[in-house]
Amino acid sequence: MEKKLLIVEERCPQNHACPAVKVCPVGALSQNDFDAPVIDHGKCIKCGKCSNFCPKKALVLQSL
Repeated sequence: MEKKLLIVEERCPQNHACPAVKVCPVGALSQNDFDAPVIDHGKCIKCGKCSNFCPKKALVLQSL
């Protein structure tokens, strides 16, 4: 089954360094200042580590 990582910006507080960025094993997440993280879908392996680590559940690994 195909999956895609999405960011639910309404859930992301965007006032701190995103802790999920550091757990991505392939560097697919990045963050500018305290903006919501940005996903590089070309790098993302859809492992779900970031979505499991996100304290506000703003990163969602969704089945398509």
